Order: sequence, then C-alpha cells, then structure tokens
Amino acid sequence: MFDNHTSDWKKLASPAAVVQGDTYRFTVLTNRLIRMEWSADGKFEDRPTSMAVCREFPVPDFEVRETDTSLEIITDALRLEYDKKRFSFGGLSITLKGMIKHKCAKWHYNMPMITIHNQNTNLRGTCRTLDNVDGACELEEGLLNRHGFVVVDDKDTLVLNEKGWYESRPERDCEDLYFFGYLLDHKGCIRDFYHLSGATPMLPRYALGNWWSRYYPYSEKTYMDLMERFMEKKIPLSVSVLDMDWHITQPDPKYGNGWTGYSWNRDLIPDAPRFLSWLHDHGLRTTMNLHPCDGIRAFEDCYEAAAKAMGIDPATEETVQFDAADPKHMKMYLNEVLHPLEDEGVDFWWIDWQQHGGTTDEKIDPLWMLNHYLYEDNARKGTYPMILSRYAGKGSHRYPLGFSGDTVMSWESLNFQPYFTNCASNVGYGWWSHDIGGHTRGIWDDELQIRWLQYGVFSPINRLHSTKDTFLLKEPWNFPIGTEMIMTDYLRLRHALIPYLYTMNYRNHAQGQPLICPMYYDHPMELINDKDFINQYTFGSELMVCPITSKSDSVSLTGKAHAWIPKGTWYDLFNHRRYTGCKVIDLYRTIEQYPVLAKAGAIVPLDDDCTQNGAPLPTQLRIKAFCGADGSFTMYEDDEKIVNTQRAFTTFSLTWGKEACLTVSPVAGAAQILPETRTYTLELVGLTNPSSVKITKNGAAEDLPWTFSNG
Repeated sequence: MFDNHTSDWKKLASPAAVVQGDTYRFTVLTNRLIRMEWSADGKFEDRPTSMAVCREFPVPDFEVRETDTSLEIITDALRLEYDKKRFSFGGLSITLKGMIKHKCAKWHYNMPMITIHNQNTNLRGTCRTLDNVDGACELEEGLLNRHGFVVVDDKDTLVLNEKGWYESRPERDCEDLYFFGYLLDHKGCIRDFYHLSGATPMLPRYALGNWWSRYYPYSEKTYMDLMERFMEKKIPLSVSVLDMDWHITQPDPKYGNGWTGYSWNRDLIPDAPRFLSWLHDHGLRTTMNLHPCDGIRAFEDCYEAAAKAMGIDPATEETVQFDAADPKHMKMYLNEVLHPLEDEGVDFWWIDWQQHGGTTDEKIDPLWMLNHYLYEDNARKGTYPMILSRYAGKGSHRYPLGFSGDTVMSWESLNFQPYFTNCASNVGYGWWSHDIGGHTRGIWDDELQIRWLQYGVFSPINRLHSTKDTFLLKEPWNFPIGTEMIMTDYLRLRHALIPYLYTMNYRNHAQGQPLICPMYYDHPMELINDKDFINQYTFGSELMVCPITSKSDSVSLTGKAHAWIPKGTWYDLFNHRRYTGCKVIDLYRTIEQYPVLAKAGAIVPLDDDCTQNGAPLPTQLRIKAFCGADGSFTMYEDDEKIVNTQRAFTTFSLTWGKEACLTVSPVAGAAQILPETRTYTLELVGLTNPSSVKITKNGAAEDLPWTFSNG
C-alpha cells in the first residue's frame, strides 16, 4: 500500500563510486556531484531520503590520492581535499577547476554564506506558501549559485524504510552533505538533481487547462448553473474545484469548529454521485479541499468505520486524532475516509494543510506525509496521479501540483509571482499553481485582473480563485464587456496551448527540464550578475515571456515590460512584430496584448478547437512556425497510463534556405490512440515572399487552400 512507485528509489551507488574509511564516506555521483558523509560510529545511511531517492549514477572517471592523514579525490571538474578527521573548515575543501569571472571557485566545510557586494549569490529556490503575502517574501536557498557551487545538508531529512514508510532518523553524531559544483551549467545541475531526487512525474492532460475555483458555499444547482454559463459563453474549463463548503462546516459546537470535514453538506449537495457524474459528463475533473488537522469526529459519516479501524469504541464518540506519522492511521485515513468519497467521483485532493503539529513524531512534517501518501494512493487507479498541496521541501517535485496559498490581490503580489515561479525551478519544483488574480484583500482593479490572467495563461497552472466575498467575482461576464472579451480570449488560448504544454510536461519528466526556466539557464554569462530581468523566463522550448506586472502608462495606455532579447531573430506571438536580438528593450503592449516571443525556427502546436471543456486529444491543430531559421518540434501525446503507456510522436520540421519548407511527418509510435481524423492548419510567421508556395503530400502536389497576409 505504501510502496506504489518506490521500487526504483532503492538503487544504491556503485561500490566503484565510493571512497570510504572508518568514519567517512565519499560517493562520487558525477564529476560535479559528491556525497560527503562523516559518522562518529562508522555507520552510514543507504536508505532513500525525502530528498535523495536514487544514488545509482554511471560512475565517472576519478582519481584517488591517499596517505595516512590525507585524501584527495580528483575528477575532471573538481578536486576534493580531506584530512581524514571530523569535517572542519580547514580539513575539508573542494576546488572547482573552472573559473567564474576570473575567480577560482573553492568551498570549505562550514564556510560563511557567499556574497558579492553583501548580496547572497545563491539564486534562491522556493518556499512553503504565499499565504497572506503582499509582494515579496523570503525564499529558501536553491541549487544554483553565481559562485558555481551549492552544498545541501541531508542529515535531518526523513528516510524511507523497507516497508515503504517515511520515518525520522535516529539521533546520531553524523554529517550527510551533497556538493553540487556545476559552475554556470544550471541545466546540468537541475538534470542531475532530478536523477538523485527522482523525476517529476507526468501530469494528467486535464491539469493543463483552465481551473475554476472559489471559496464559496455553492449548491449543486448553483455550481451546475455556473458551469453551464461558462459553456454557453464557450469559455473552456477542465478542472472544477470545490472549496471547504462541500462538507459540513457548522457541526454541533461540542465537536469543535467545522474547518475539518468529510461528510457532504446535503443541504447544498443532496446527491454527490449525481453531481460529480454531471461534472464528469461535461468534461470536468473534480478536486475537493481537505483540512485534516482536527481528525475524524463523531458527527462524520465515516466516523464508525474510522474509529473501529483505530480500536476506538464508536459509542464513546472519542475523536480519532490525526497522526500522519502513524502507518495504521494513514491506512485508515485512505481506506475509510477518502476512498469512499473517491468512489463517488472525486478525482484528486486539494490538501490545504496550514497547521503545525499533526504527528506524534515532532521531526516529521505532516505536510510531507500527506503529499507523499495521498499522491501515491491516487496512482492506484492506473492513470497519472495528482494532488494540489503546498511545498514541503526539496523532493516535493515528485508530488505535483503545488498550491502556493492565499495571495493578497495587489500589483506587488503579481510582480513577485513570475520571479517566485522562476526560482522554484532552481529546486526542480516546476508545477506551481497560483491563485490567479489573487485571493483576498488588496485592491480590485480590472487591469490587474487581466494582467494576472495573462500571466496565468503563461504559467504552469491556470487556476482562478478568490475568497468568500460577494464582490470578488472572477467570471469574465461580471466585468465590463471589453475586459470580458480579453479574459475570454486568454482562457481559450490556454486550452489552445495544451498540445504544446503537454509536450513540455513530457520533456520535464523525461529530460529534466522544467516548463519555466529563468533566463540565466540559457544565458548564464550574459546574466550572471543582472537582476533587471528576473521576471523574464522561457516557457518551454519555443517561447519566451516578458511579464507585464505594473499598471499601464496613463498617457499611452500601454503596459511595459523591461526585457532582454537574446541573440537572433524573434517574433511576437500575437502581433508577429519582428525583433533583432542581443539588446535591452522596453516592450509596450495595449491591454489585450502580452509580450510573448518566439525565436526564428520555433514551432508551436495549438489546438484549433479550444472552446470545449476538458483536454481531449485535438482533432484540429494549428502549427505556428516562425521563419528565419531551421527548427523542429516533436509533439507528444499518450493514453495517460502509468504502466504500458502508449505514446505517439508527431514531428514538425522547418528548413530555411533558398526554399523554406515546413514538413509534417507521419505519426511515430501509437497512432491508434489519436483521433480517427485530424486536420492541420500550417501558419508560417515572417514569410515575406510567398510567390512560389507549394503543398505536397508524400512528394505529390496537393491542391489545398492557402492565404497570405502581410499584417
């Protein structure tokens, strides 16, 4: 039960990678990644930890030089020097062989935090939550550093025992450190971290569409009426979220408050299976909010079964206390509490854990346990699992998705979210879901809502959400008509992007590249000390986004993004304006436009029928190819099965020379999973002289319609 996915997590490092003495052990995982252990009792930890689940790497070439009092480990990238004593500043160091800004990078054990001009040089990671954040907040350290190395302490993380259960480590006098010495090879560092910590799993396709969420006491009828209104407006959704009012929130006061609950509020939703079936029939998957802290109380429908499973006499009405550290309790929680609700039609859970405590072992974070075991349990259905929950530390990328919490509605909060999401990739956490538009308080501003939605469309997950407030309405038709039209267009665009996003989902899983990457991933030398473009990012392999996060100029009525355009020719995705790169520029856009650029040679597949709910494999595709350079894009599709996945690959190629040629290759792999018929519209952006356009199929001319526009 607690070991669904973890069989591959028990791979030990090859003995050939290990250099060991009585109280020390060094494991050369790659030429730039070394595990460094010291133990007073000579015992070392081989079990998977919450961060490190696979230590089996191809053994790199390295040299060992040793005397009675010294040890050197030398790879082609670094030199480790150690005095064979307890780790100390003078006794353990690593020197990188490369250079950064003409300086040699050298680390000493327990050295002070590295700074440049009193600024921390770590490029940061992410944080547990943005609850009540208005603007910026502090982020944990990530795996990337402008000085070229980072050390991660794994000593106090949880370990996975032989029964598939996470537990705290016994108190020992020991060290367990990982040295990442990747200089400016940021992508290589993250890729090897994924090898060590586990790949990001595939998301189900529906996760990449639009989510509707609101903290509000919807009834079955009002929720269905709302969904029908979206459908009438041809505004597509793929996930319907029910916040905490789905369950009883006003129990008898003798049981406490109603924050935690597992019994349907039948005054609002009298027939839950009927309601959830209706949502499924209309292309919507469903998640519901959980606050597990207060346990299972006697008023719950599941109380008798839960109490008996825990050895409690139901007649006593004793609360079944929540304890995420107890395997027996978690087994009961899944089997007796959550599975019956899933049998009624709940697809996955929104784990809204905000509390402290919740375990009998104070070293165990209940959020980590909930994320791991509910995610693993969701996989029992045989298709790609998912949860929605807060970040619980390095390794959390194995349990997508991230819920970033209740953000304050303000321009300052919007301005922080692109940077926040970019930095999360520095710990491999690529699938944050924000409260798009903000959750509570702050200001109400139509322009802010549009710009936040535009960012949401070009963020990992587009989930509209707000608190229980009569005035916080985010349905597009509740705005002025101009705002409604813009919001509708962008919500449709999000669904049009699903073929592209799902391919990037696969790339993240298979190749270790997050959807969102800061600009310094591809341009580390140009941006090594530059903080001007921290909000800018690449959005998959083909697009670059320059977010607008401040109000428009009152005279020109345009928003501005201060952007850096890398070398090459670039096109605006919306107006097709051409830019020559290697320059800093201010991009001005009216409210209906957003600065998203594609480099010459980029190819972006879009679903051309993007007004329906759900995320089916498309029957109509629009292929946007940007002229001026060669390019290729292989679109990925599958049947979303965990075991024996059937995969289909369609490659689009653009060659640029005397004759430009855009080619659609036959489907490779499991073509049988695709729609029986599929139409293509091929759009070449930047083609200035189409005087000799030819359309061929298998080398033979085809008489198919085409048009040319120089607009």
